[in-house]
Amino acid sequence: MTTPDDHPLPGPENAPEAAVLVEGPLVSLVMAVLAIFLFAWLAENVVEQHTANFDSSVRAAVHSFAFPVLTRLMFAISFMGSGGLIAAALVAFALFRYFQWRRAAIWLVVTLAGALVLDLILKFAFHRPRPIPFFGPIPRTYSFPSGHSLFSFCFYGVLAGLLAGRVRSMPARVLIWLVAALLVLAIGLSRIYLGVHYPSDVIAGYLAGTIWAASMVALDRWRRQRKNRL
Repeated sequence: MTTPDDHPLPGPENAPEAAVLVEGPLVSLVMAVLAIFLFAWLAENVVEQHTANFDSSVRAAVHSFAFPVLTRLMFAISFMGSGGLIAAALVAFALFRYFQWRRAAIWLVVTLAGALVLDLILKFAFHRPRPIPFFGPIPRTYSFPSGHSLFSFCFYGVLAGLLAGRVRSMPARVLIWLVAALLVLAIGLSRIYLGVHYPSDVIAGYLAGTIWAASMVALDRWRRQRKNRL
């Protein structure tokens, strides 16, 4: 049994007004604009090397908790921002096709494609060298911003937005967003723990991801609201 594209999953007849406000396009647009200003401010401080003390202090503090079992866990979590993310994207795309959520499937592809372009442009624009890793080999790409953080924020954030927008149950929406947020934060922390990124790289990745993901979610919300009014 399939669910028509853009039709919510079964739930209460009417979603609470608070949910409409929280998930409206205006909130997402405000988040995107705010993230642009914060990213610009952070990038300027990175270029001027004003984040050096912050980066070294956080790296040292996180590394002080290192032990073998946690290190293996962090490698696994970090994988969810690279190879695991690709696998999850393929599964999500297949499920969207199965439920005939064609626009959601397209939205997911556009989101990942945009994140890839944004990551490449920013990395080559800033040319920030990688720190010396605590664990594992040094990646070959530039350090700023963190690609894992950017991609995980875009993919899991937009995926949560697409799913939450099609579920009428408020507890289910909260759970979807909570799981996505915890996973994204864990992936960013894993990159700092492994030492392959500076903390400012991870923050920048989140901000860049916010710009793109919030814009995509805002467009999805606007399109759905416009369709419902017709």
